[in-house]
Amino acid sequence: MKFERANLTDDVLLDLYKKILKPRLIEEKMLILIRQGKVSKWFSGIGQEAIAVGVTAALDQDEYVLPMHRNLGVFTSRNIPLHRLFSQWQGKASGFTKGRDRSFHFGTQQYKIIGMISHLGPQLGVADGIALANKLKKNGKVTAVFTGEGSTSEGDFHEALNIASVWELPVLFVIENNGYGLSTPTNEQYRCENLADKGIGYGMESHIVDGNNILEVYNLISNLKKSMETKPRPILLEFKTFRMRGHEEASGTKYVPQELMDEWAVKDPVENYRQFLKADKILTEEFDDKLRTEIKKEIDESLAIANAEPEIQASLSEELNDVYKPFEYKEVTPSQEKEKIRFVDAISNSLRESLERHNNLVIMGQDIAEYGGAFKITDGFVAQFGKQRVINTPICESAVVSAAMGLSINGHKAIVEMQFADFVSTGFNPIVNLLAKSHYRWLEKADVVVRMPCGGGTQAGPFHSQTNEAWFTKTPGLKVVYPAFPYDAKGLLNESINDPNPVLFFEHKQLYRSIYQEVPTNYYTLPLGKAALLKEGNDVTIIAFGAAVHWALETLDKKSSISADLLDLRTLQPLDTEAIYKSVKKTGRAIIYQEDSLFGGIASDISALIMEECFKYLDAPVKRVGSLDSPIPFTKALEEQYLPKGRFEKELLALLKY
Repeated sequence: MKFERANLTDDVLLDLYKKILKPRLIEEKMLILIRQGKVSKWFSGIGQEAIAVGVTAALDQDEYVLPMHRNLGVFTSRNIPLHRLFSQWQGKASGFTKGRDRSFHFGTQQYKIIGMISHLGPQLGVADGIALANKLKKNGKVTAVFTGEGSTSEGDFHEALNIASVWELPVLFVIENNGYGLSTPTNEQYRCENLADKGIGYGMESHIVDGNNILEVYNLISNLKKSMETKPRPILLEFKTFRMRGHEEASGTKYVPQELMDEWAVKDPVENYRQFLKADKILTEEFDDKLRTEIKKEIDESLAIANAEPEIQASLSEELNDVYKPFEYKEVTPSQEKEKIRFVDAISNSLRESLERHNNLVIMGQDIAEYGGAFKITDGFVAQFGKQRVINTPICESAVVSAAMGLSINGHKAIVEMQFADFVSTGFNPIVNLLAKSHYRWLEKADVVVRMPCGGGTQAGPFHSQTNEAWFTKTPGLKVVYPAFPYDAKGLLNESINDPNPVLFFEHKQLYRSIYQEVPTNYYTLPLGKAALLKEGNDVTIIAFGAAVHWALETLDKKSSISADLLDLRTLQPLDTEAIYKSVKKTGRAIIYQEDSLFGGIASDISALIMEECFKYLDAPVKRVGSLDSPIPFTKALEEQYLPKGRFEKELLALLKY
């Protein structure tokens, strides 16, 4: 191994030695604790330290790094107090996740480190979002994101590289090619000779680097960083290295040929660098011994602090309160001046006024810029706000959602438009596992709104007509909004954008141009979690949302003798249970009307809640009315049969006669 010091001073060379030695000594301690049963799980980075340390040391302290399991050197190079790391690994309160997540699954804004989730790919898109925010701020900052050779097979990897290339984002994509994805060797993972070659397909600069040579890593990253400050661009880096321990300690390394282990053992990044420094008389044996003694003392003292810390005591209120970032609703009252507009216009007005109100708001989606979106909601926005804030995306929903999270992390608000709500399935993972869980896991907000044009009645078939709110009402950490009227749509969307928590905002396509209403011309807000009582009566409570609200109104207009409370939920999560219970206790009957297929829909949960909380007030069983338990079909006759509109009146009358 040949070390080129270039123009580095002795102080810099020694500082790099301190940085690479520290994670090695921590790891050696962890292996002892594993054998003693004092640590439950450990992902070893022994043999790979030069990459994490070299990359992190070359970056500024305020530049974000997104590491993975085997990147302890990122955390130690950012000088995180060791007792906090040890507390994190032991699930103690002084860690970063309050015992809610393990090992390196955490982030910290204080040290500009954003940890991974077990689904590896999304963090590459998060890096895109962080870099996009840096580019918008014109601050010259670089973002580095780590991944393994196994993750390069994931769709998120390719989506993230494509976005970064198209948008010319200053991201260092760091591939640690360590030979195995758990037990699967590289020859069973990909067929190209070098993973760096994948950069060619994205028009991206790439490099192959000796990942065990800390000076090669550090010098290359330092030079690239300097050039990226004046010429922002993504760069793909393949670091050739080897995993000297198992995927995690329990898996062992029996699947690795011994000759391969021996070959890489002589390339040890710590020992080789140590010998280089000694040969050049930069490191003395005395200083080395002193340094090791100091680090081991720090490790032991930090472990003692972590060990002395009491185990976390479960707190029900704290657990539930941390699911969402606390946010206090501040009403902005509407003006007296109104205009009669369509549902689609209300959405467009909200977006325009919110862009004017929030200078850090960015909208992303397919065809939303010059074209104005599939439903022309953002038509004219580019002329007013520019393409830096109204951004066309490639067709890659997963990476775009992840990028929205990155924007939020780096001080922006983000709106993602799904061209159709059906397409959210390809962005499902980052929504339910990244956006939804970030605040609960490490108290990081996800200031993201995902707009969801949805619903049937337009004969668009199985992939353009779903109303899939139940995919998300089940997931703690998400808010779900589903308005039925233009007035509500504008006020609720404004508030959804204000809210720092992730919001799925459903917009029924059939309502876009069929429903008109007098709507205030100025900016105003409505609170999330408050239902609207549209009609009052004594015989039955009708609970609905979205297009079903209008279908219920048609039925009540037709059957004027029915005395009903009609409750428009408007928000499905949080749910206005107080309004539901109040009405049901008054009428003694409840029917829940949804467009979604019946089984597993939110009507089922509402029915269960009513049965649990209002049973003694009921004069009849709670009734649910929804679409057939089949995909939504295309032709008119089949779609009409699928939708519940033709069945609601019969079920309502039967309930009243019970």
